[in-house]
Amino acid sequence: MINKKWSSAALLGLLAATTLAGPVPAFADERTEPTAEPPRVQLVLDVSGSMRATDIDGRSRISVAQQAFGEVVDALPDETQLGIRVLGATYQGKNKQQGCLDTQQIVPVGPVDREQAKAAVATLRPTGFTPVGLALREAAKDLGTGTTARRIVLITDGEDTCAPPDPCQVARELAAQGTTLVVDTLGLAPDEKVRRQLLCIAAATGGTYTAAQSAEGLTDRLKQLVDRARDTYATTPAKVDGTDACQGAPLLSPGVYTDRESFSEHRWYRVPVRPGQELRASVSVALDRPVNPDYGVLLRATATDGRELVRGVDAGSGRTDVVSTGLRWSAGDDAEDSEDTEAATTPPAYTTVCLVVSNMFSPRAGTAADPGMPVELTVDVVAASSAPDGPDLGRGWVLLLLLTLAGLLTGLITGLLTRWWVATWRN
Repeated sequence: MINKKWSSAALLGLLAATTLAGPVPAFADERTEPTAEPPRVQLVLDVSGSMRATDIDGRSRISVAQQAFGEVVDALPDETQLGIRVLGATYQGKNKQQGCLDTQQIVPVGPVDREQAKAAVATLRPTGFTPVGLALREAAKDLGTGTTARRIVLITDGEDTCAPPDPCQVARELAAQGTTLVVDTLGLAPDEKVRRQLLCIAAATGGTYTAAQSAEGLTDRLKQLVDRARDTYATTPAKVDGTDACQGAPLLSPGVYTDRESFSEHRWYRVPVRPGQELRASVSVALDRPVNPDYGVLLRATATDGRELVRGVDAGSGRTDVVSTGLRWSAGDDAEDSEDTEAATTPPAYTTVCLVVSNMFSPRAGTAADPGMPVELTVDVVAASSAPDGPDLGRGWVLLLLLTLAGLLTGLITGLLTRWWVATWRN
């Protein structure tokens, strides 16, 4: 009987403590530690007739590309999943309709068989047309789907000669399917039309464009791009829909999220932060379509009553593929805007911080507004880092005394050297 009374009392106490603490925030999801997938990379090589040109270090473009492929394959980490696709490599006729279907995957995406991969590339001979758009679309299918980021590296010396499909439009279509596919481009010819097309492909997917004008430059850049696949995160961002105001915005737990934002739009999210914790957030907006050169991205943390807590802004750093910014904010004793405060004397269980992503992009003439530009938002809540202690008064006096003595000695030595120099010069 006594035990039952004690059990009832304990249960009532637990219920009372829960009531005082307020409602538990509804986090976006419960995340478990992901199992890292190996990086997946597809190399796409142009083997069209123009690759015969001998203008890179006195060698043909195809031979330089083959050498670079061989060196990159030898240096690949064992865990890399690699595939190779070619375009313009087999059809030798003049029928454009047939030649524009000429793209094949010569090495399937999977664990690297170095000898097989190098042998497959070494036998290639420049042949036909340049169906870049079709090759990109097929390369994306080769990589498949999954939780890991996927990367396509396109090496070509000319613009697409087979559109439609237009390669830039294909890149936009791939970007619209998610933010886990990146296309990097390498141009082997100093041609302005080729440069513009490759820039467009890279920008649409958050990739990079590089003009490779030497064998060494091509090899080094290709290695960097393949290695970069290992640096990307191994999980797919969770999709979330921001709102036009803080009230009713999705409540986010620590994690990576993806959304889309229209031109000059503001999208709101909420994050619960408990006392003694620090909010860290960053946002990246991919430039997947032509925009005017004056642009910026703003990330703000505000209280629910509209007071700004901190902001981060990037007003165009010169990158052509993505604009990013971030912020940090610690929950202190002034956390007044908690949604679960029941009385003035009850300490808040958590503070609701409103995150708002704003962009100052303006489209170029003819640029489509829909769908919105890809947004990736990273949220983390960690233990607040305390500020380092400053020196106390005793240490301050010691430092001042040392500086004074150093000044006196410097002046004394300078004076003696000056008198010696003057006496020597007069003699």
